[in-house]
Amino acid sequence: MYPAIAVLQALKNNVSDVLWIGSQSGMEETLLKEYKVSHQSIPSAGLHGVGFKALLKNMGQLLRGWRKARTIISSFNPDVMFLTGGYLGVPVALAGKRIPSLAFVPDIEPGLALKVINHWADRVAVCCHQSLQYLPPNKTIVSGYPVREELKYWNKNNSRDFFKISKSDKVLLVFGGSKGARSINHALIKILPKLLEKLHVIHISGKDHWNESLQTQKGLPPNLANRYHLFDFLHSEMGAALAAADLAVCRAGASVLGELPFFGLPAILVPYPHAWRYQQNNASFLAQHGGAKILKDDALQKELETTIWELFRSSDTLQKMRNAILKLSKPDAAQCIGELILALGSNTEGGKAW
Repeated sequence: MYPAIAVLQALKNNVSDVLWIGSQSGMEETLLKEYKVSHQSIPSAGLHGVGFKALLKNMGQLLRGWRKARTIISSFNPDVMFLTGGYLGVPVALAGKRIPSLAFVPDIEPGLALKVINHWADRVAVCCHQSLQYLPPNKTIVSGYPVREELKYWNKNNSRDFFKISKSDKVLLVFGGSKGARSINHALIKILPKLLEKLHVIHISGKDHWNESLQTQKGLPPNLANRYHLFDFLHSEMGAALAAADLAVCRAGASVLGELPFFGLPAILVPYPHAWRYQQNNASFLAQHGGAKILKDDALQKELETTIWELFRSSDTLQKMRNAILKLSKPDAAQCIGELILALGSNTEGGKAW
């Protein structure tokens, strides 16, 4: 949802009304209230990789989602639609297929749902040129990955002040998404005391692993606990964590294609092994351009500590990685996508959009 938020921020006063059709997730609705975006939810479910009984049930969910989306779209009557993928986007795209639309592909390779959505979309925006091999060239543009405005507020100075970390200290950032990444968390906890002897560690554990990480923090001696900055989730302050760090350890979800380059943050990327090849492709893109190292999930316990120290002990290597990943940044991505949306709308001044 964050790429769509970034685009809405870029559009600002250029549209008169916005309606977000999203999931029935309480977290999504809560976050949207902060941005003062109207929200309506529809039922939906995925079809890929499920058993026969679940497939029939999920097909029913998609049908109900399509019917509700059709009613919502008919009532709202948008000038243009912005589609960001996921199985929920399929019934919405189908329900609004007569309305001009732009789809955004956040990963290097579009997922199954986006492949369907892209068939109906009038234009498609992608993060980088490597995505063009999967899409029709006549309607695809390389926009970059849009980054939220509140992340752009942070820099090395104010982020270090936020965490109360000296600007001369070395900082490692470890995170794994809103729910966390169990294997990354466990590998970090195993080596945490050794790391804290020389580094500050900003650890975003995810809500599912908060209690375990909190117990680890409580077991640290005071001199080390003061260097362990633990959070279950960061929203607006995620920019502070990215700006403060010298190196990140994280999964390779789509956001790494925009946020790591924007902050010039080198990374050890650990692709989630059960997500087809999407995360592997994202990680390979950053690694091939010199901005990241790839570590397999099943190698974390043995190789994470060694890899971290190898990078921190070579300031030249880290600087080269920083320079390389910074070159991939497209800070105007949200503005680029916003302009595409306005161009598609029937009224580019004060129109309505989803």
